[in-house]
Amino acid sequence: MSRASDEPEADQPGEAPLPGSLPEPLRAELIAFRRDLHMHPELGNQEFRTTAAIKKRLEAAGLKPRVLDSGTGLLCDVGTRKGARPMLAIRGDIDALPIPDAKVNVPYRSTVPDRAHACGHDIHTTTVLGTGLVLAELDRQGLLPNPVRLVFQPAEEVLPGGATDAIRSGALDGVGRIIAVHCDPRVDAGRIGLRAGPITSACDRLEITLHGPGGHTARPHLTTDLVTAAARVVTDVPALLARRIDARAGLAVTWGRMDAGHACNVIPMRAELAGTVRCLDLHAWRDAPGKVHAAIDEVATLHGAKPEINYVRGVPPVVNDPAVAELLREAQTARRGAYAIEDTEQSLGGEDFSWYLEHVPGAMARLGVRTPGSDARLDLHRGDFDADEAAIQVGVELFTAAALLEGHRS
Repeated sequence: MSRASDEPEADQPGEAPLPGSLPEPLRAELIAFRRDLHMHPELGNQEFRTTAAIKKRLEAAGLKPRVLDSGTGLLCDVGTRKGARPMLAIRGDIDALPIPDAKVNVPYRSTVPDRAHACGHDIHTTTVLGTGLVLAELDRQGLLPNPVRLVFQPAEEVLPGGATDAIRSGALDGVGRIIAVHCDPRVDAGRIGLRAGPITSACDRLEITLHGPGGHTARPHLTTDLVTAAARVVTDVPALLARRIDARAGLAVTWGRMDAGHACNVIPMRAELAGTVRCLDLHAWRDAPGKVHAAIDEVATLHGAKPEINYVRGVPPVVNDPAVAELLREAQTARRGAYAIEDTEQSLGGEDFSWYLEHVPGAMARLGVRTPGSDARLDLHRGDFDADEAAIQVGVELFTAAALLEGHRS
């Protein structure tokens, strides 16, 4: 991918620039590292090769990474603790998606069938790795004011997310704040998107099985018509919830699968539904399981069906702490200027970075990965997704600036 165009210097005349910019040899190495990850994608909790590659490079830099208790993913502290000052943590997720890589014109296309880094986690991982290498060099020069923890997290794509495993392994021990980025193909490389407050949605999985006595379609009055019952659950449950939950919460039940019956003249004894529950508001999300259960019970009972509900808790919304979002804003401004920041909307996608924010304040930025001037309309979770690799340098320099600014304030 081509690099983002050169942009004006961010620093004002007379200002000393922050250290920690990315040297050219390391930039080239990181691009090669990212391409290697892209060619060898691994699913959540299976990222053994990825974990080993990260560990080897960190150890070569004199650092001491520790593999998570779950067996994949790592933690690595850069710098020496001085007293009880809390650290800044920087998180990158390392897993890929179970979809084929549809790109044909790049040499780093996935070599693993039906596996692809189609969400940009290879960019996230490489960015955090590069940050660790730059900060390690600053620490050797005595320029790192406070230690920083690198969190290479597995299984972001697996509900309820590998963040919970990382937290259990001590990812947040001694941490005061945490930051991250997520690739955004709608934002040009060289820029980031920011907002204070919620930036993603909560996302849960909903699975329903309806039971009832079936029978002949000639005598539906002697049966529980599960096809009709399932259809009413599909339409009536979202409608009921729309009147029982504040519309500003943005709660939406959307169905992805419906399965009932095998023959045109047989009313089945079983019907299955599956979908997602998404919610923009944290408080409404916490109340969602009870309200969704009640609505399903009400509709199913009205039609004589017995529901079996499997409500799988996913992730809460990512709610950016205003002060930490401002830290990212100041870091990007110091590196590239205020023009390199744009406001971003709240997404309906889910992100397990939210679990860290249940424990410490933090913020996530959108990392631009669209080549400037490109008219390509690539999206995440598509087999043809790719990123402008100039985003790696932008992410590294954003994170190193944030670490330096945060360290001097602690």
